Amino acid sequence: MTPDGLPPTDTAARVAHVPVADTLSPADRYGELFVAVQRGRVFEDSKSFVDCVPLASPARVLESYRRDRNQPGFDLAAFVHAHFREEKTPDHHYTSDPGQSLKQHIDGLWAVLTREPREHPANGSLLPLPEAYVVPGGRFRELYYWDSYFTMLGLAESGRHDLLRAMADNFAWLIDHYGHVPNGNRSYYLSRSQPPVFALMVGLFERHRLGEAIDYLPQLRREYAWWMHGADALKPGEVHRHCVRMEDGSLLNRYWDDRETPREESFREDEATAAASNRPAAEVYRDLRAAAASGWDFSARWCDDSDALPTIRTTAMLPVDLNSFLYKLEHEISRLAALAGDRSAAEALGKRARARQAAMERWLWDSGRGHYVDYDWQRGRASPRLTAATTAPLFVGAAAPVQAARVAATVRDRLLLQGGIATSEDESGQQWDRPNGWAPLQWMAIRGLARHGETDLARDIASRWLHTVGSLYQRESKLVEKYVLVHEDDGAHGGGGGEYPLQDGFGWTNGVTRRLLHEDPLHAMHGACAGRTSGTGR
Repeated sequence: MTPDGLPPTDTAARVAHVPVADTLSPADRYGELFVAVQRGRVFEDSKSFVDCVPLASPARVLESYRRDRNQPGFDLAAFVHAHFREEKTPDHHYTSDPGQSLKQHIDGLWAVLTREPREHPANGSLLPLPEAYVVPGGRFRELYYWDSYFTMLGLAESGRHDLLRAMADNFAWLIDHYGHVPNGNRSYYLSRSQPPVFALMVGLFERHRLGEAIDYLPQLRREYAWWMHGADALKPGEVHRHCVRMEDGSLLNRYWDDRETPREESFREDEATAAASNRPAAEVYRDLRAAAASGWDFSARWCDDSDALPTIRTTAMLPVDLNSFLYKLEHEISRLAALAGDRSAAEALGKRARARQAAMERWLWDSGRGHYVDYDWQRGRASPRLTAATTAPLFVGAAAPVQAARVAATVRDRLLLQGGIATSEDESGQQWDRPNGWAPLQWMAIRGLARHGETDLARDIASRWLHTVGSLYQRESKLVEKYVLVHEDDGAHGGGGGEYPLQDGFGWTNGVTRRLLHEDPLHAMHGACAGRTSGTGR
């Protein structure tokens, strides 16, 4: 049986050879050793230790620590380096060819970013998967959920249908075994998910004629059940995990993490944030984790004060993008259930999709401001902030024509910058705020606007983004995870902010850019043709 009590599906049976994972997180597995390593700054990056692989069984390593730690001259760093090895990063020494076009560079980079099941070390935090998968790059050496949909867009355009199928099967396998898709395939990510985009992946798989979307209906239903757990028992004003029952009886969702401890991959940072807050530490930890589940970690979007992360209140917000993705999931389950001949399920999920759409219009649409908002259910008011998430209802087809037109006008007037769509209007110092631009937000805006007839604006955004990515590639022969959307005299630069340095790679930038180059071949031939200098590009 799977964790949700349901029998395994055919996907689970086909890949029974996958090694059994150690689902205890590093904090649970190593206890006081974990805390000592993180607080002692044995590694500069908090993520380094949780990704380390023990050189003996974890139990034996912990036993050795408990025996040796009180000995005279005990050196914690020396102990750690003697008993653990850092995970290898195969792309660390990759150097791009400055003579390649941007399209050629992306096509060649997929192999560099691909990981194979045989590369999964025993006893580490990496959760084994049955098939090959593509990682973002840099410090992100594992599969990430919502990143992967945007990566898959590029895999399809590069003709890597083998990886596209493998990625879809990996996510189906994760749902079969854990009841949901973890944030990433690490044990410390099991307590949360990310934006539910498996339905979008299945649609992509179907459009490229790689198989029948209906084959993934059991996993789509299981993922939906995880997100909606406890919803049916809620009365108006009540909440449970991801679900909030509004005062009018409608149902909307929020981001959530089942744990209320510091994120293990950002342990020191979370302890410092909680210490600077006047709220109970457990509340702050939960909200930090929920923001990580959103993918927007971090942003003024979740905070009372735009420049004060300790005021974060993610679980109080009903995000417009999350509810858009769940609308899409409900719609797809309804469609596929109808194809499967399950009329009852098709009608029930179709009704839920329509109810969510109506709830979004009531609670998440601000007619006065002309854009979609997040809603603070605890305080009974809409968030005052405008973010690029306002285009998500357009992207999934949940917006009415008049709403789409008004969102387009708002985006054009307030979010459109030199290099693409701004993430928000706030300059908080966090990475998911202005002046940074991110590939997934560009894609949702472009496709959502085009879907509703706003083709000129959609093309303008695509052109600006391709110029941004191409400008940095020409100078440095690499792609990065995020970009500053106001260019300097020498062109575009990578973005900053947040709790770690800018990362090269980068999966979803590669994916979205490769897809847009297919739609706009002029940029492939001119503005983003080739690099001018050699450089490391992961």
